[in-house]
Amino acid sequence: MKRIAMILALLGTMLGAGLVQAGDIVVASWNIQRLGHGEQKSFPALAAIASKADLLAIQEVMNEEGLMRLVGALEEHTGESWGHLVSHAIGSSNYKEMYAFLWRESAVEYSGGAVVYLDHHDHFIREPFSATFTSRIDGTQLALSTIHVLFGKSVSDRLPEIQQLDDYFVWLQETYPGMPLVLAGDFNLDSDHPAWAPLKAHAQPLITQGATTLSEIDGRYANRYDNLWVEHGTALPIRDAGIIEFPELLGWSHSKSRRHVSDHAPIYMV
Repeated sequence: MKRIAMILALLGTMLGAGLVQAGDIVVASWNIQRLGHGEQKSFPALAAIASKADLLAIQEVMNEEGLMRLVGALEEHTGESWGHLVSHAIGSSNYKEMYAFLWRESAVEYSGGAVVYLDHHDHFIREPFSATFTSRIDGTQLALSTIHVLFGKSVSDRLPEIQQLDDYFVWLQETYPGMPLVLAGDFNLDSDHPAWAPLKAHAQPLITQGATTLSEIDGRYANRYDNLWVEHGTALPIRDAGIIEFPELLGWSHSKSRRHVSDHAPIYMV
């Protein structure tokens, strides 16, 4: 219990000191490595970290049982009700994942419009999932989409999906007209790569410094694969965005963190 209290205090410092104020909604994205697979996950640790978001997009959900264990841990940890929305299993015949959205029901309301992208030309191995949400605090609405881009054997395997995100973003604009958009996920590619040029005509990444994947070396992060993309001139009142380097907050080694939590750090916007 003392460790959980310490986690909360540290996370509160990171997300709270001059950044999160009354009425702020924290939107986050997290690849929770193979959530629901095996018995290695520490759900108390997952909940302590995830609870700092009000609306969370999750990649790599392996089954609904794992997701519901996280929802239960969140409700136990916070003493609040959490809503959830999960896609069907998406992927190839050999490997599938689900996407999910979790939200703190006192702060966020699901507004509808949940859909897995109808990828008629099979551009994506795991078609993105999107839905609309409304802040219960100030009525702000947004359409949140999430994707886990194919990793493949090399960077060249990822580029076709990255380059197709431009068309997908236009589809989001047409599907949710007039609504602020956020494209969140694990893109398996740094936002500085030239392949992002088509999407950058419409949107910009919020995570532009640091890295989001845990290396084997404590305190060292390897790649900036995870990001939040918003339209140029977005109507969302974004004041800050960043990476939650959770191993340091938990006081855990990277090895332990990768084994019991994830090999990715969550990212957030306020």
